[in-house]
Amino acid sequence: MTKVVIIGGGPGGYEAALVGRQLGGEVTLIEREGMGGAAVLTDCVPSKTLIATSEVLVRIENARQLGLRVEGGVDSISVDHAAVNKRILALARAQSEDIADRLRAEGITILRGSGRLDGRRRVIAELETGEEQVLEADIILLATGTTPRELPEAPNDGERILNWKQLYDLDEHPGELVVVGSGVTGVEFASAYHALGCEVKLVSSRKQVLPGQDSDAAAALERAFKRRGMDIVGESRAQGARREGDRVVVTLSDGRELTGTHALFAVGATPNTQNLGLEEAGVTTTESGHIPVDRVSRTNIPGVYAAGDVTGVFPLASVAAMQGRIAMYHALGDAVTPLDIQQVSSNVFTSPEVATVGITQEEADTGAVNVASVMISMASNARSKMQNFEDGFVKLFCLPTTGIIVGGVIVAPRASELIHAVTLAVSQRITVDQFSQAFTVYPSMSGSVAEAARRLHRRDDDYLTS
Repeated sequence: MTKVVIIGGGPGGYEAALVGRQLGGEVTLIEREGMGGAAVLTDCVPSKTLIATSEVLVRIENARQLGLRVEGGVDSISVDHAAVNKRILALARAQSEDIADRLRAEGITILRGSGRLDGRRRVIAELETGEEQVLEADIILLATGTTPRELPEAPNDGERILNWKQLYDLDEHPGELVVVGSGVTGVEFASAYHALGCEVKLVSSRKQVLPGQDSDAAAALERAFKRRGMDIVGESRAQGARREGDRVVVTLSDGRELTGTHALFAVGATPNTQNLGLEEAGVTTTESGHIPVDRVSRTNIPGVYAAGDVTGVFPLASVAAMQGRIAMYHALGDAVTPLDIQQVSSNVFTSPEVATVGITQEEADTGAVNVASVMISMASNARSKMQNFEDGFVKLFCLPTTGIIVGGVIVAPRASELIHAVTLAVSQRITVDQFSQAFTVYPSMSGSVAEAARRLHRRDDDYLTS
């Protein structure tokens, strides 16, 4: 029986373990914190649970516009922050235990501790009991994830100067929160805590929030934030932070200072590749410390694979899980489809949400890909009007000759659900005509996605003369 050893129990690790066992491998998984890893225990599951809680207050705030009288409005609702965080952590633990139960039921051995390579075919597990266990391996998968990056002049104390993993230990409501970093993590927490009644100052080093996302989507989200009263400090870079009693002072590189009761630093993450025995085993790492892999998750060493954020490919739980599954398909001789980043859908869980897949506006603007595109506002959508939503849009990209859909952007409530249809179109190379001929419910937000496809229709003679 093929011996598979996996270091790291996040989505990349536990999904790989399930596939490895399904394909007949003898699988051992080493995890330090708990099944699901950071994605379940401190990142995706907790943050999205917090966001789900904040969305309730967003809907209540919107009630007056819908003709519903809420006495006192949102201000009459108090947030029991300790109770919110207690529920978040309990849900995360329950999810972790469910994953562990599933793995054990499938016959996968779970070791609580840390692992490191001892050559190319052996792993040493350092168990939480203090013991060491030597594991012979035919296949090794590294799925060790990342750790929040910390600025030297802003050391996290876990009380008032925080990273995103430490937020759930707070018992008090962060009345004034300075959020440093306007990438996905920063804007998600800024959106959630602002909805929960915090005064939020969002520090962005760029002209616009979400610098790595579609520029039209980022502009729409920034307008929504500002309209709701969030303070966005653009083109500013944080240099450090210090405690002054029960206050935090964040210093900007231009000398300005922002104060709040708490500060959240969301300034990226560093890969967990230290003390893994990579150099000794000959596994290549990049200058940033990530483990480069090919599209079937192979490192430069035969039999050693890597998956998830530690690879630096695409920091999404869904991508980590797919990389882990692909690694096992390839290693154990099953049919495998290499990872295609153009088919990866992603979502920013703000209010409104921002969902994307495939070709980007930047690629279209630079001429990297020749595409036709259309963008239509959600303001004219009947269902959108019913919900008093006006900030969003649908954007589709297609190949100009064939009409095959190659990308899309949706800014709307529950955009994470709407993007699946576009993702399916991209993965199956569906044309705008095929897409628009499928029925949609009226009224619905999805109707605008179909409308965007209809607007990209061209007659046969258009193609002949273009």
